[in-house]
Amino acid sequence: MTTESAAIAVQFRFFDAQVVRSRRLGPTMVRVTLGGEQLRAFASGGRDQSFSLFLPHPGQDAPVLPVEAGEGWFHEWRALPEDVRAVMRSYTIREQRTDTAGGTELDVDFALHGDLGPASRWAATAGPGERVILLGPAVADNRSVGFRPPDGTDWMLIAGDETALPAIGGILDQLPAGARARVWIEVPHAEDIQDLPCAGEVAATWLVREHAGTAPLLNAVRAAELPQGTPYAWIAGESGAVKALRRHLVGERGFDRRSVTFSGYWRLGASEEDLRAEAISAAESGASADAGPDAE
Repeated sequence: MTTESAAIAVQFRFFDAQVVRSRRLGPTMVRVTLGGEQLRAFASGGRDQSFSLFLPHPGQDAPVLPVEAGEGWFHEWRALPEDVRAVMRSYTIREQRTDTAGGTELDVDFALHGDLGPASRWAATAGPGERVILLGPAVADNRSVGFRPPDGTDWMLIAGDETALPAIGGILDQLPAGARARVWIEVPHAEDIQDLPCAGEVAATWLVREHAGTAPLLNAVRAAELPQGTPYAWIAGESGAVKALRRHLVGERGFDRRSVTFSGYWRLGASEEDLRAEAISAAESGASADAGPDAE
């Protein structure tokens, strides 16, 4: 491990947790609330804080990880049989509450995709007491928070699909009074629209995919009259749509590329397992998988 990756790695640690409760938010989303004594040390649940979630396989009582969770955990985890080692996925904390009677609770919103992936299957049936492990922040200011408007930002553009909805909600929760934002959110069904409270001055547009045609996010932003002043953009969702929207903002709207934070949370035509295999391959080729969670 390099000095840089070692410095990043200390920003994260493992946390044992269990399901407290779950509830459906709409046709596409379920909210699973996690709790546990160790989560008192979970350092940041705000904005678009991401973390790695480890789930058990069917028939296992708890996720299986290497006994020693040191700097070599990733390669030791990879060495375990695929049907034994814990399922690993990346998610965003929707909300963190530290003053509940039972201690710290974390809400994690899962976009359901039927029976297409182990995490979606798990979330659809998760019940109280089911055990999970999180790899999350041990320090509040960590590299897995991407929403970072630079000094001098006059207004923010925020856009994403349902996979980015938890992060968008977390970002809006923490916008201060007086902050200005234009927000576009694409969801599959009208029943997926949520109330997203915010102290800032926010104009939100919901795009229902079943009625919005092709490339709804790109077309909606392209047609919009944007505010004057220095912007900051945060966009996430399907990889191709995110890249197209970033090209529009930088190439056609003149946004400073350094003021556009973008994340491809999924990719059309690729399964969750395909993307995870690519991420693992990249990590084994030198990327810092030990360092902590990345985008969902």
